Amino acid sequence: MRIPRLAGVFTLVLALALTGCGSTQDDGGDAPAKARTTTSADRVEPLDSTPQPRLPATVDSADGRRVEVTDISRIVPLSGSLNEIVFTLGLGDRVVAKDITATFEQAAELPVVTRAHDVSAESVLSLRPTVVLADTTTGPVEAIDQIRDAGVPLVVYETAAGLDDVSTRIEAVAKTLGVPAAGEELTDRTQERIAKVQADIPEPAAEADRPRVAFLYVRGSASVYLLGGRDSGASSLLEAAGAVDAGKESGLDKDFTPITSEALAKAAPDAVLVMTKGLKSVGGVDGLVKIPGVAETPAGMDRRIVSIDDGVMLNYGPRTDQVLQSLVDQLYAKGGAK
Repeated sequence: MRIPRLAGVFTLVLALALTGCGSTQDDGGDAPAKARTTTSADRVEPLDSTPQPRLPATVDSADGRRVEVTDISRIVPLSGSLNEIVFTLGLGDRVVAKDITATFEQAAELPVVTRAHDVSAESVLSLRPTVVLADTTTGPVEAIDQIRDAGVPLVVYETAAGLDDVSTRIEAVAKTLGVPAAGEELTDRTQERIAKVQADIPEPAAEADRPRVAFLYVRGSASVYLLGGRDSGASSLLEAAGAVDAGKESGLDKDFTPITSEALAKAAPDAVLVMTKGLKSVGGVDGLVKIPGVAETPAGMDRRIVSIDDGVMLNYGPRTDQVLQSLVDQLYAKGGAK
């Protein structure tokens, strides 16, 4: 199995989690209190008012094309994060399909048009879409070409890599769907909520006191154990929470590197960040600290584990404030990283 790159890490994580590559073993309720997870319902919160699209809309696609959208009655977003944005804009009743990474409650009954993390062009076209939304990581290329060759407007967006991309993504999708005002409203709401979370983050007495957090991407049944570096996708989130990305700070310039005792010793994290299904796949906290090198870190010795739901952690969209709040709560709670 190849090591995931930043551009595709979120899709790969969810694909593994939802198609059986991760273990179904749970923690049996015995995980220590320091291994906390998000507890809010997996739902999106649409804007209060339903926007009225003004079409046609002509937009630039990230793959260099100019696309005209004239009808949004049957929308197919090909990533969980794009699906989340469309629903939160108040246009969920127009969505007719989902990617496997769209795990939130309102999308539960939609048909899935991906196989693992590859798009099935036949499945998409069978739903008679009027517009398809994709990421730069969406593939295979042949499927994208087949959808376009059928005459369906398809817009590609740059994959979100951090908090700086939140507003850009929301506004780009809103413009495509002819609801730019709703995009501005959602952007303002999201940024206000993120700022509110950040305003309550404890300020350390010195820079050296900031918690060092290592992002570990683990899938036990697939024997995948990776340490996140500068381009893992988690750096922006950790830094927004007032933490230091231990992998990045230790000099890991790539997205991920295999976990070794040496790499973890150099990173020396005070806490470890993992996705919920990844934690379950290795047998909970007890299993995680058995991964070579983890138990010898400050995080492993103190069992300081931060766990966030796979379906939202790296979306960098309308629910980023919730992800950030969960991270902050876990990092700075009693018994968490100091």
